[in-house]
Amino acid sequence: MVRAAARRGGRGAVTRRRLLVAGGATAAAVGAAALAIPLVTGGYDSATEALLRDLHRRLLVVAVPLALLVQAALFYAAYRFHGNDDPKPTEENRRLELAWTAGVAVVLLFVGVSSYLVLAHPMVSTPPDASPPPDAVEVDVVGQNWFWTFSYPGENVTTREALVLPANRTVVFRLASEDVVHSMHVPALGIKQDAVPGQTNTYRTRVRTTGTYRLYCAEYCGAGHSKMTATVRVVPPEEYRTWLRGQREMGQTNGTTDR
Repeated sequence: MVRAAARRGGRGAVTRRRLLVAGGATAAAVGAAALAIPLVTGGYDSATEALLRDLHRRLLVVAVPLALLVQAALFYAAYRFHGNDDPKPTEENRRLELAWTAGVAVVLLFVGVSSYLVLAHPMVSTPPDASPPPDAVEVDVVGQNWFWTFSYPGENVTTREALVLPANRTVVFRLASEDVVHSMHVPALGIKQDAVPGQTNTYRTRVRTTGTYRLYCAEYCGAGHSKMTATVRVVPPEEYRTWLRGQREMGQTNGTTDR
């Protein structure tokens, strides 16, 4: 009996050492992988989309190995102890507990810091009192049942259902609502911001790729919610200036246009 207890104690020590080694190796692999992930700033249509997708990519690189480790531990436990008719409680092991706690703390710290650096970025969460860059294009966006109005302060241009933006320039949106809560959402550009009655929300981005995108209202606002859409056209800077001149010349100063 004494020998059996000694063998069990020896196996327990070996198992604990293996767990410590496996946990340490996993933590080191996760940390190395996280540090090795380059910041992805190109290849996406907007700066906002690049930041959000980069965050998702980093979190996945950490989450997938951890999920595999947990599943491997579950399968190991099920296989190793499935025929144990005399189970014993796990012996206290302070080193293992400290290592596990430290590993979890490192992972949570990585997730928290990575998320904060992206979610606090001006291109994702723009403070309402933030000063726009000198060359920024400012657009006032007003949502109401069930259409969008886009005004360009200083340009004397207002359009309805069509938003035209220059490529590779910072754009600052100021959103408001005339009736209920709406939400301007352009999935392909990573843009989503609420328009709330009685307050102005600010959103900043920079679109890199010319093209046509679809804008939706992402907050249910009544019977016409599904039809509250608009077209976003991103054009070269020169074409954008030409478009502004054309809008002014067409006499749209005091009205709106569906162009």
